[in-house]
Amino acid sequence: MAPPIPLLAVCGSDGTSLLCGPPRCEQYSSFQRDSRPSRNLTFSRDGTLVGWCNGHNVSVVKCADGSVVSTFDLPKTALLEFSPLNNILVTWQPYTKTQDSPQGEANLQLWELQSGRLVKALYQKKVDSWCPKWSEDENVCVRNVNNELHFFENNDFNSIANKLHMQKVSDFAASPGPQPCKVAIYVPGSKGAPSFVRLYQYPVLGGPGAALANKSFFKADKVAMQWNQKASAVLVTASTEVDKSGASYYGEQTLHYLGVNGETAMVQLAKNGPIYDASWSPNSSEFCVVYGFMPAKATVFNLKCEAVFDFGTGPRNAAYYSPQGHILVLAGFGNLRGKMEVWDVKKYKQVSTPEAPDATFFSWCPDGEHIVTATCAPRLRGAELWDVRWQPFLDGTFPERPIRYQAAPSELGSTQAAPTQAYRPPALRHLPAAPSSKLHEEEPPQNLRTGPGGEKSLSKAALKNQRKREAKKAAKLEAKPDTEPQSAPAPVSHSQSEASSGSGDPEMDKKIKNLNKKLKAIEELKEQQASGKVLQKNQVEKIQKEEQLLKELQALQVNP
Repeated sequence: MAPPIPLLAVCGSDGTSLLCGPPRCEQYSSFQRDSRPSRNLTFSRDGTLVGWCNGHNVSVVKCADGSVVSTFDLPKTALLEFSPLNNILVTWQPYTKTQDSPQGEANLQLWELQSGRLVKALYQKKVDSWCPKWSEDENVCVRNVNNELHFFENNDFNSIANKLHMQKVSDFAASPGPQPCKVAIYVPGSKGAPSFVRLYQYPVLGGPGAALANKSFFKADKVAMQWNQKASAVLVTASTEVDKSGASYYGEQTLHYLGVNGETAMVQLAKNGPIYDASWSPNSSEFCVVYGFMPAKATVFNLKCEAVFDFGTGPRNAAYYSPQGHILVLAGFGNLRGKMEVWDVKKYKQVSTPEAPDATFFSWCPDGEHIVTATCAPRLRGAELWDVRWQPFLDGTFPERPIRYQAAPSELGSTQAAPTQAYRPPALRHLPAAPSSKLHEEEPPQNLRTGPGGEKSLSKAALKNQRKREAKKAAKLEAKPDTEPQSAPAPVSHSQSEASSGSGDPEMDKKIKNLNKKLKAIEELKEQQASGKVLQKNQVEKIQKEEQLLKELQALQVNP
């Protein structure tokens, strides 16, 4: 039996419509297009239902034939979501106060989908974490109320089954998948105390040994928490609004790992700069991080937070795994030019490099073969596009397909931009074009998996660079003369000076010790530079002072 063709839902100032997915990409005949502007739509988790709000009402229809399931008279609704088994529809509208209702109206509403009955109306002032989170079987539901977590069971929202009592729970993330239900909670630091994230398994929420894992850290104004699909680990991206060092406009970010087995770690990244994206592989055993000042690096890590593959540097700020986990797309959207790198992550081989100029949105089709990119408002005005959604399907609906490396013609056209040349002033355009110089040194991809002997296996390019460095070092050693001219005294290395005895003058010995310390730090920086690490400006300036420090050291030792 052929797999189904996913639908593509589109909403904007022109209304809401459903399109048939590839290869046809035309209007879905079973769905009657809604011409009223719609800012929000959503599919049910199994993809059988689609719902949207248009400023007049909220509609839910079946994807199979377009028949209406329910319609709700809710003109102010801004957001909506289905519970995992489609028993509950959640709607949210902005919280407001009126003269008739000085306390405001309950703006979070839970509806029984089939009957249209209001199950519960609740207050939810903030749009952050507005929607309650269910376990996959809907046995447990959790929401954040006044900085503490309330748990409900079996969709009974009239009684709280359990609470997580902790001061100032700012955010939480419920685990995906079946029972047992787990939750990650974030508590921001205050009065010099660090922020922390803890993992719990419901219903064990209290007592000294209740937490499955705990990770504390400083420099966090907010966090983003991501569970992997197996609910065995969480990635936490902690960020500050302002980088006090002034190195980054985007603030400062750190990445942390927590496993339900209690293991925690800070993920060590090989380049300074922002963390643009961190994405779990669907296999739950690896994750990809895009980070560092442009051109950004992208690296895949295992569950020990060890780097297993480095994609080198490039103009990118996002990583997207295919639903089957066999393909990874590294992309540069938003303020970048829309270049994409498509990688086979089993062989770590690049498949293609398409482009989508000015794109602000990317999403994988559930079949793992097609993608959609879009330029949404406010980037593009006029007839505004606000949201694009693929129809989801249950896991296993679309098997993994073999990857083709040869270029194949597409019936959908191409968004590839015409190659652009560097700008040249009119007065210089009659002259031959000079070769362009690169502002940053590009780093090639590198396989970091350890080989049989425990050594890291390098890519061909990295191996070639390593051999060049070794040959250059050997040539320098061979070029050194056996004897030095008598007029020029031989420089004293800091390692030799450390071995020499003290001068007998405590003040002099202190100066010599400080100079040796600085020279040792310079030697370490030079080793890092030789291994290919990009140094900061102040580190390069330190290396440039080596000769001056050696002269000072020599003068102190010659004239104590």
